[in-house]
Amino acid sequence: MKDDRKKNIDTLCIHGGGEADPFYKAVMPPIYQTSTFAFSSTEEGARRFEGKEKGYIYTRLGNPTIKAMEDSVAALEDASFAFAASSGMAAISTLFLALLRKGDHIVASSALYGATRILIEDELPKLGIEGSFVDTGDEDEISNAWKPNTKLLYVETPANPTLRISDIELCARLAHERKALLAVDNTFLSPVLQNPLRHGADLVLHSVTKFLNGHSDVVGGVVAGRDPGLRDKLARALHLWGGTMDPHQAWLVLRGIRTLSMRVRTAQENARAVAAFLKGHPAVSKVLYPELEEDQKTREIMSKQMKGPGSLISFELRGGFEAGRKLLDSVKLATLAVSLGGVETLIQHPASMTHSGVKRESRMASGITDGLVRLSVGCESKDDLIADLEEGLARL
Repeated sequence: MKDDRKKNIDTLCIHGGGEADPFYKAVMPPIYQTSTFAFSSTEEGARRFEGKEKGYIYTRLGNPTIKAMEDSVAALEDASFAFAASSGMAAISTLFLALLRKGDHIVASSALYGATRILIEDELPKLGIEGSFVDTGDEDEISNAWKPNTKLLYVETPANPTLRISDIELCARLAHERKALLAVDNTFLSPVLQNPLRHGADLVLHSVTKFLNGHSDVVGGVVAGRDPGLRDKLARALHLWGGTMDPHQAWLVLRGIRTLSMRVRTAQENARAVAAFLKGHPAVSKVLYPELEEDQKTREIMSKQMKGPGSLISFELRGGFEAGRKLLDSVKLATLAVSLGGVETLIQHPASMTHSGVKRESRMASGITDGLVRLSVGCESKDDLIADLEEGLARL
């Protein structure tokens, strides 16, 4: 197939990245479930360790199956490289370890995945790295938090779980004017709906556990970019700190990516219907969903950098936390579980689950209230999903 026919995201999901099996022409790349690779001679081994010859040495340093998955993600994100990690947090921590040093400062979105916030707030200070949390959708807040030693702007957009939108181009300009880098966690939208590198980001991250894999049977992460210098720094940190992915993990993710576009679009259409239903229900006091955003400036940002609103919805009930708890215990089709981006619909309570480790004052300040419910809409029938929620809401 000609390269110019691989530019459409639907086609890239199926044909982008990984090379065909060179030995038996298998349609799917084989799983190279091996820890080490043999050399044909001592000279060949020496050349590979010296970096003078391409080839595999040891799976922590590289593996054909893992590379096929990395190449696929790089193609989807319009990147020149990608590195797979054993979890989303392994990808995030590798990025921090690669780019930050003692005495550095990071500015990050105030609404973040709970473990990311805890890592910045509690763990990085042990290494002499400080962090500030701001609404990265607000230019003034970013500028006011900036320090002479700020080296990284770290953004989730849409944010977890408030779905707050940040302007990637603006964030890139603010960072680059100050000789810093911009990293964007793109987990919530996937490459189907957003490509941060095209809007000026230096690095893009995913928890591949979520949409990229899409079947709730793999934990993994990936970070991608274009700059050769960043590539070398990330490779060194990943290989030395050891947060690398297993070949079987990579194969499952590669399999999941082949249906990524179809799954994301189906879930998104379901979410649109569910969000409209929730907005009109008398028991619901607030619905957070990008398509329901009323601020004109935010809508303009969305139309510039997003190809759709995605399938994550957060909402509050008029009865607060107790009403939310009762709803979560009443639904039958939506599964009460953390995570997101799978073919099945998941429902959870951030304050007591994914963000329970975040200090309450910090959580409340970033909009993660005690009564907020997060819904990851899946690929079931939208009519069945709405009926399930309607029945659960009727019990309040």
